[in-house]
Amino acid sequence: MSLVLPKGSLEKATLELFDAADLGVRRGSDRDYRASIDDPRIDRVMFLRPQEIPRYVEQGLFDLGITGRDWVSETASDIDSVCELQYSKATANPVRVILAVPNEHPAQTAAELPDGVRVSTEYPELTRRFFADAGVRAVIVPSYGATEAKVPDIVDAIVDVTETGSSLRAHGLRILETLLTSRTELVANKQSYADAEKRAAMEDIALLLQGAIRARGQVLLKLNVDGGDLRAVLALLPAMASPTVTQLAHDDMHAVETVVPRRGVNTLIPALKAAGARDILELAISKIVE
Repeated sequence: MSLVLPKGSLEKATLELFDAADLGVRRGSDRDYRASIDDPRIDRVMFLRPQEIPRYVEQGLFDLGITGRDWVSETASDIDSVCELQYSKATANPVRVILAVPNEHPAQTAAELPDGVRVSTEYPELTRRFFADAGVRAVIVPSYGATEAKVPDIVDAIVDVTETGSSLRAHGLRILETLLTSRTELVANKQSYADAEKRAAMEDIALLLQGAIRARGQVLLKLNVDGGDLRAVLALLPAMASPTVTQLAHDDMHAVETVVPRRGVNTLIPALKAAGARDILELAISKIVE
């Protein structure tokens, strides 16, 4: 099965995710476009810009790829989505494709923009469809980077992707509309996904990647507690379902284990100790497969 991974802003986060999923990507240097993964289900790996990936997957040049929903929509590619992957270049949050104007602009919606408004964007097709639906005849100016810097000297507004909004604020821009909320996706060629053997392999890869994502920010706590203190200790423990409690052979002791968020464990462990827990272990988790 062939796999294409995103080059550019998503590259580092994608490599970290594959490594956590025990699908480590090997290549000669970070400038190489060809790579390999020591997994019998994947025989060819290549890095390309995420803008290109949907079309190449649609054309059958690759069985499987990682790209954003924004680029699938921009290219109108006819491909299957295997699963969403909750990560982006800086956070686990989705990114948004937005229409932004200078802070002082009087418009409050896209429909209030005048005909002839000049809009700079890396998403010309998505932008064209959006303004057609809004009933505004916009002049689309393709952008190849630094889109925010083009307002107001070159264009009146921009359609761009944002994750935190900090760059927009720094350039004196405000969001007028959200065109699309986009997550990273594992996408597949339709013919490949219809093949039972390839589909099973794709779903295996998806399972590993999603398991690695679920494990982020989680730790496994294991502890022992006397029966008289068990209820007080359990009351302190959050859990994915409920803590696992095992009666030990020695006296009235119980072993307890559960998955908890890493954030806050620095206050949870002392509280557990004060409630009667002992022999507390905090263990890292590489995957959570539900």
